[in-house]
Amino acid sequence: MTAALNVKPQIAPVETGVRDTTPIAEGLSDVLADTYRLTLKTHIYHWNVEGPLFFSLHNLTETQYQDMFAAADELAERIRALGHLTSGKISGVLSDSAIDDLGQMPSAGEMCKDLERDHMRLAHRLHALIELAEARKDMVTGDLATERAAFHEKAAWMLRAMSAS
Repeated sequence: MTAALNVKPQIAPVETGVRDTTPIAEGLSDVLADTYRLTLKTHIYHWNVEGPLFFSLHNLTETQYQDMFAAADELAERIRALGHLTSGKISGVLSDSAIDDLGQMPSAGEMCKDLERDHMRLAHRLHALIELAEARKDMVTGDLATERAAFHEKAAWMLRAMSAS
C-alpha cells in the first residue's frame, strides 16, 4: 500500500482567531447528529405518507430532507475546518442525537406534529450553538447556525400549518 493510502484523519490546531474550538466542534457534532437523524426520519415519512395530504406532504418532506442532507455536509466541513474530526461511526451519530423515533408508523397528521417538534428541538440547539460560537469569536459557525435555525423554524411552521385543524 502506498503512503498516500495510509494517511488517517486527525485533529489539527487551527489558528484563525476562534477561541476554544472544542466546545464549538462538539456543538456542531450534536447538530450534525440531529440533522442526519431528522433527515432519515423525514425521508421515511416521505416514503410512507398516505391520505388526502399525500401530494403536499410528500413534496414538502422531499424538499426538507434534501436541504438537510446538503446541510449535513456543511456542518461536517465546518467541524473539519475548526481542526476537529466528525464522528467515525454510524452508532455515534445516532447516539449523539436528541431526535427520537415514534413507537409505530404515525398518521399524516402525527407525522407533521412529530417532525415539527423535531425541527423546533433542532432550532433550539442551534440557538445555543450561535451563542456558544459567538462568545468564542466564531462568527462563521454563528452564521451557519443562524442559517440552519432559520430553515428549521420555517420547516416547523410549515408542518404546523399543514396539520392545523
